[in-house]
Amino acid sequence: MTLSTANKFNSNLDNMPSSSQPDNARPFLAWQRISDWASEHYRCRTFNKDEKIPARPGLLYLVQKGSVRLLGNAQVSATMRKKNSVSRMPLVAAEEAFLGFVGAGQPFEVVAQPPFTLQSFAHVDQTTVIWLYWNDLDTWPHFQKEVLDAFRRQHQRKLLWLSTLGQRRTIDRLLGFLTLLIDEHGEPCEQGYYLPFPLTHAQIGSAIGSTRVTVTRLMGKLRHGGMIQSYGDNLICIPHGSEWQKEG
Repeated sequence: MTLSTANKFNSNLDNMPSSSQPDNARPFLAWQRISDWASEHYRCRTFNKDEKIPARPGLLYLVQKGSVRLLGNAQVSATMRKKNSVSRMPLVAAEEAFLGFVGAGQPFEVVAQPPFTLQSFAHVDQTTVIWLYWNDLDTWPHFQKEVLDAFRRQHQRKLLWLSTLGQRRTIDRLLGFLTLLIDEHGEPCEQGYYLPFPLTHAQIGSAIGSTRVTVTRLMGKLRHGGMIQSYGDNLICIPHGSEWQKEG
């Protein structure tokens, strides 16, 4: 298991050293300047765990601290063709689907395209989010490039996510989903790499198109097979050298 850090910004703003060098010499220094600017312009807010973040389409959001959970929802209707008639079934509100995390130092935006909606919630306490208009980034051109590069990497990750969700067997979708999450957000430990924040079986089920009961059963199967372990306060860990062996 290799921890990917390519899509992580330098999020340690509190320990960022001061410098008189320009942004083009030290592009990540812009993080501290943006943080200061956001505080001065009331563009920064801290949220409690599970508190909804009032994100709006067309704006750019930066996670300064903590973790943001993205959820999707869709209201869809189906058209049924009967002999000599067409009937439309009523709109049905789909269950919220877990779409992933945005960690500290990463950007995100929400999309409004009916019937689909996207919402964001603080996944842990003291999650701090900065919001900007896109043209605000013109002040920090090198940081603007970092933001665009981050969105490009997020897009690549979503393609891998879609590939995982295309697996026929639920246990393959489950392990692929956990692997991608820990590869992106995991932190090293003695056993391997672990997800540093909790994730319920219901949330996992919503992400892979399954139920909480099925996820609980399959998580037990993965633990029994040594594919995953528990770490600390029931956090999910993928141990070193684990390799999923498909059943025949």
